[in-house]
Amino acid sequence: MIGAGPAGMTAAYQLCKEGHHVTVYEADNAVGGMAKTIKLWGQKVDLGPHRFFSNEKRINEVWLEVVGRNFSMVDRLTRIYYKKKFFHYPLKPMDALFNLGIFEAMRCVLSYFVYAIFLKVKDPRTFEAWVKGRFGKRLYEIFFKTYSEKLWGIKCDELDADFAAQRIKKLSLFGAVWNALMQGRGNKHKTLVDQFAYPHGGTGAVYEAMADFLRSRDCDVLFETPIRGVHCEGNRVLGVVLQDDHIEPFDEVISTMPLNHLVNSLPNLPQPVAQAVDSLKFRNTLLVFLEVDSQNLFPDNWVYVHSSDLECGRVTNFRNWTKDIVGESTKTILCLEYWANFDESLWQMSNDELINLAKKEILMTGLIGNSVVTNGCVRRIPRSYPIYESGYTKTLSIVVEHLKSIEGLTPIGRYGSFKYNNQDHSILMGILAAENLTKNANYDLWNINTDDDYQEEATITETGLFPGRKFET
Repeated sequence: MIGAGPAGMTAAYQLCKEGHHVTVYEADNAVGGMAKTIKLWGQKVDLGPHRFFSNEKRINEVWLEVVGRNFSMVDRLTRIYYKKKFFHYPLKPMDALFNLGIFEAMRCVLSYFVYAIFLKVKDPRTFEAWVKGRFGKRLYEIFFKTYSEKLWGIKCDELDADFAAQRIKKLSLFGAVWNALMQGRGNKHKTLVDQFAYPHGGTGAVYEAMADFLRSRDCDVLFETPIRGVHCEGNRVLGVVLQDDHIEPFDEVISTMPLNHLVNSLPNLPQPVAQAVDSLKFRNTLLVFLEVDSQNLFPDNWVYVHSSDLECGRVTNFRNWTKDIVGESTKTILCLEYWANFDESLWQMSNDELINLAKKEILMTGLIGNSVVTNGCVRRIPRSYPIYESGYTKTLSIVVEHLKSIEGLTPIGRYGSFKYNNQDHSILMGILAAENLTKNANYDLWNINTDDDYQEEATITETGLFPGRKFET
């Protein structure tokens, strides 16, 4: 197993339960990948906001099996910061009307009908065309354009519609308004859920528990052990290659390492495949954690920053998640997220420069008032987001077809499959990857989507799975 993130750890956990010996190689010093939890200034924090929510019964069964009762249901509050105002997300019509003003609100509604009826593209190929067709041009410009271009580093007319189709899916302005009027009753759209399960000890506690289970079954979880690539003979993978070129033999290899690194490690790579994989790019994340000397800053779990005068894209307030991660501290830890490519000035800033930038920008939002920032810390996460450039699916298909010809190799996860996964999506990939190996299943892991009907629906509640198993009293 290459990589100890959600997909890799879930696959290892499932294989271990079936009695198979598994070795997990992780380049970092902890499990969890982007969903790990770290200790900072006497508290625990995640690498940004990582809520867990799924309608898939099998995903939730595995999650509850690992976590048990050690979780809380968190009431979600998120808002959008735009032009020095805060808009509730999901939408609250009166809140939006008050913040936008009647004239701007009328412009948004008119724009929606113009694009929904007269200008809608039947088969939108770009993110911009997709969103305009669902929300209209004006709402696209207010609530989608700036944030998306910060995140991806490319213009929205260069971003593939797959991003919208995967993350926003069937949501439209009408659907968002209807959800608000119904106060979320019966809502199943992930972007609108108002409550989610959160494990005690932080998101990473899920994968730490999986690692403990592996060790209890004499399986290995090796930290600070990066993998150079995979060892092949012909079209069959026979093991992994360590950094010192030592080869460890394995019957099967599941990889969550970045797809371009994996493919470039393969021998006799056809030129079209090499060219295709080199054109697949990842976006980097910069996390700036600030310790603020206050317990009551603002009520949100996180805030999306849509203002173009700020480089920050999202602010997380960890004090508003669960009490156990805060401990005895009387201070609040915020996480400001920035995104950059390797050659951009933001990525090349020193840690002190980034902390000073974050201090300046958090004050500009008004979120901390006059409270004092007492500490700062920077975490750099390279290659954290696969960039869905327009037409990338054709390029990716060339790489996928080559990988399908190689026996004994299963790429999964956000990095491994070049897919913008949520936690639940990666967990599902891990489950199905294990079933392919142990139950002769034949899931096409490249086409997995958590909205597909792999099993009956159920959601996690305070008392267990509904409908389904409840905790015993």
